[in-house]
Amino acid sequence: MHKSVDQASGIRKMRQIKPKPVRVIAVTSGKGGVGKTNLSVNLGVALSQMGRRVALLDADMGLANVDILLGLSPKYNLSHVLQGEKSLEDIMLTGPAGLKVIPASSGVQQMSELSAIEQAGVIRAFSEIDKNLDVLIVDTAAGISSSVVNFARACQEIIVVVCDEPTSLTDAYAYIKLLNRDYGINKFHIVANMVQSIQQGQQLFNKLTTVTDKYLDVTLNYAGGVPFDEYLRKSVRKQTPVVEAYPRSKAALALKNLALIIDGWPIKVQAGGYLEFFVERMIEYSTQEDAA
Repeated sequence: MHKSVDQASGIRKMRQIKPKPVRVIAVTSGKGGVGKTNLSVNLGVALSQMGRRVALLDADMGLANVDILLGLSPKYNLSHVLQGEKSLEDIMLTGPAGLKVIPASSGVQQMSELSAIEQAGVIRAFSEIDKNLDVLIVDTAAGISSSVVNFARACQEIIVVVCDEPTSLTDAYAYIKLLNRDYGINKFHIVANMVQSIQQGQQLFNKLTTVTDKYLDVTLNYAGGVPFDEYLRKSVRKQTPVVEAYPRSKAALALKNLALIIDGWPIKVQAGGYLEFFVERMIEYSTQEDAA
């Protein structure tokens, strides 16, 4: 009798134990050419160097280049998972510091065409890796296409990358405005990339907030700035992240500090799950877009 009661109590406790939530972050921008993917890669490696278990999802379906920046050669990609041919574990590549990379695929755009059973399989594929993951970074394409917006909406946190170009700020504003007015997202993190000084990064942020404070109901958080650094270009040519190739360079130190800041953000625990919640929302949003 006592044994069966103890067993029942143990089962209840096991059911109450939930896996550690996964931090899901979109790194995006209003326009291309601001160094968004390089930022994603280096943040992923910097967080991995801190002991975090990190995966980087290349969500740029038209111009995937995470693998190029890391010198990797993917044989399979997400489309093979969607088709049931491979598991997520099968397609994931290992980069510097143990960073896991999920190669891009136009297959993500097919999510709205999946059957209910296939959708459940994709959700299960992501949920099965959450026990081995602390952070998922989603490197989106540039612009405001529906697929870019859907990825950002599905993530817990959105980092918008800007640089010192008028089009960068105007496009970033248009992107934030779209997500705020059409989808009710009201919090964004801003990173100023390729800045000449700390002051310039803060000035870029101030320019953006001057407009958003006037016209939008949003909160912008300045996550930090990454300086223009010749070592960053050298690291790209070496196909090695700057935080690993030149760890004492100005850019690397700034990126490591940014990783520390991100690691300190509170994790939003979603009622529907962790990684599976992200994929459920991706499927829901892409299906809505397809129906429209």
